[in-house]
Amino acid sequence: MELFEGRPTDCQGRLAKEIRVYDFLDSLGIKYQRIDHEALMTIEACQEVDQLLGAMICKNLFLCNRQETDFYLLLIPGDKKFKTKDLSSQIGSARLSFAKENYMEEFLDITPGSVSILGLMNDKDRKVRLLIDRDVVKEPYIGCHPCINTSSLRISTNDMLEKIIPAMGHELTYVEL
Repeated sequence: MELFEGRPTDCQGRLAKEIRVYDFLDSLGIKYQRIDHEALMTIEACQEVDQLLGAMICKNLFLCNRQETDFYLLLIPGDKKFKTKDLSSQIGSARLSFAKENYMEEFLDITPGSVSILGLMNDKDRKVRLLIDRDVVKEPYIGCHPCINTSSLRISTNDMLEKIIPAMGHELTYVEL
């Protein structure tokens, strides 16, 4: 695997949603590094890539309440255990569970295994609330997929917090898990 600067020079064979991510980042003047790899479906499978990227390994969890009316994208360190009760009390939403695949595709234009904070750029109606564990932002870089799990990006945490999230129009709620 090789670390590249910025977007691929040849985008043939790449999905439109991935190209939209590169267009979005480039429009903001964001510098990022990229590794292309085979599809990675789990946090464990991402470890080698994240070591090469030198970035925080994040779990990206797409959650909802029992009524399926409130949706959340939670970023936590990859080695941290997730317990719904710890999060529920902090955000005032009981009975959290993993949201159905169809909501993930409808709101974020992503599929399981490709969940990424960058999917929020597709959430024009702001249906998904962004939650980030405070430990995630202690690291200088965040690793994430460009809405497809065959590439991974390294983005400065400051750029993510100060440029990307505001440009996506999503407010950020910090949590401590």
